[in-house]
Amino acid sequence: MSRRRIGFWYRFAAVLCKPPLMVLIKRDWRGMENIPAEGGFITAVNHNSHVDPFAYGHFQYNTGRVPRFLAKSSLFRKGFVGAAMRGTGQIPVYRESTDALSAYRAAIDAVERGECVAFYPEATLTRDPDLWPMTGKTGAARVALQTRCPVIPVAQWGANHLLAPYAKKPDLLPRKTHQVLAGPPVDLSRFYDKEMTPDLLKEATEVIMAAITAQLELIRGEKAPTTPYDPRQVRIEQRRRTRGKGETYGQDETYGQEEQETAVQEKAVREMTEVEHEKGHGK
Repeated sequence: MSRRRIGFWYRFAAVLCKPPLMVLIKRDWRGMENIPAEGGFITAVNHNSHVDPFAYGHFQYNTGRVPRFLAKSSLFRKGFVGAAMRGTGQIPVYRESTDALSAYRAAIDAVERGECVAFYPEATLTRDPDLWPMTGKTGAARVALQTRCPVIPVAQWGANHLLAPYAKKPDLLPRKTHQVLAGPPVDLSRFYDKEMTPDLLKEATEVIMAAITAQLELIRGEKAPTTPYDPRQVRIEQRRRTRGKGETYGQDETYGQEEQETAVQEKAVREMTEVEHEKGHGK
């Protein structure tokens, strides 16, 4: 399927965003030849700065295949930012469990229209102390296996030097370099024609995350930890320590509610995947 035209809103956003990005950061971008020229595909990108969606978006825009990001729904609601998010075709993600499937469906539809859908599989800024990619969520793997589209692993580094994770003030001088390395498509063929069980999706996600990490190792010139940082396991360990110290039950309950909400969302998407698979959607 042919690719979609960039459109007015994306060009307008580029006019606004590219000049400050050109001033603030230098560019070391490699792997553009791995970005498909035609047809729908996914990019799976690591996330280590609140600035890197703009810096990576600049890279992707320059390939001629603009990304459709999955972004929190509140950004779509009001004012100029909401109009720009809607106009550029970004995909809203709703935290409420009743709307958990809408982003998944929209991502599949976008890929099938020949779009590039950009996933941050970690779903948040990395919490790894050395800013290596964490364990990923299964959304990118679900869409990839449903559509059998190419998955391009993209590693980026340098926006975190401009604005460190969770920092409030940027470090403008000296001028920072944003490095991007897009790798060849991840081979997920061994997962095709199999039931999309939680274990299979977890394994496919691990393959995607390993490919991103391998690209980042090339950029940084060092090896990542053997075991990726897993925020869920860290929360479980923190809860154990909290219980051991005799903290209040209410804090443990909060952790349980968060995990329960995640489980409800994952179950809903899994059930929807099974229905779509039975209908032959995406084939």
